[in-house]
Amino acid sequence: MQFGRTFEEFEVGAVYKHWPGKTVTEYDDHLFCLLTMNHHPLHMDSNYAEKTTDFGKNVVVGNYIYSLLLGMSVPDVSGKAIANLEVESLKHIAPTFHGDTIYGETTVLDKTPSKSKNDRGIVYVETKGYKQDSTVVCVFRRKVMVPTETYIKERGGEQPGRPTPAK
Repeated sequence: MQFGRTFEEFEVGAVYKHWPGKTVTEYDDHLFCLLTMNHHPLHMDSNYAEKTTDFGKNVVVGNYIYSLLLGMSVPDVSGKAIANLEVESLKHIAPTFHGDTIYGETTVLDKTPSKSKNDRGIVYVETKGYKQDSTVVCVFRRKVMVPTETYIKERGGEQPGRPTPAK
C-alpha cells in the first residue's frame, strides 16, 4: 500500500478518493468536544439541540469533520510530507449529524518546486468531504511540502527508521 507521494508522483488535476469512509458516532463527537474543550450545547446537549435549534438534534462539531478528512487524506496526500505549510481556506458547507458517514476526496490544484531546496516541492490541494447522500459538508485547501525522489533516496529509502527483523 502506498503511503503518501513524492513530488514527482503528484499530477495537477488528479483526484484521490479516500477510502474507507467513517460513520460518525455520538461518542466520536463528544470525545472530540471534550478533548478540545468545546462545550457548546449544540454538540453536547441533545435536549438543548432538540428544543432550541433549527436542526432539532446535535450537530457534529465542524472541526472534527475537518480533522477526520485531513486524516483520511494522509495515505494519498501527506503521508510522505515534510511539512503541512498552510490551510488557505476552510469552509463548513452543511451540517453533519451522528450516524452520518463521511467520505473524502482530494484534487491536486497545483505543484511547484521549492525555490530554496531542490529536493522538495509544494503541492496545493483541495479536499472535499461529503455524506452518504453526496451532500458536501466541508471543503478546505492547503499547501503541503513533499519530498522529491532524491530526498527519499538520500535519506535511506521509504522507511529508513524501521528496524529490520532478526533472522
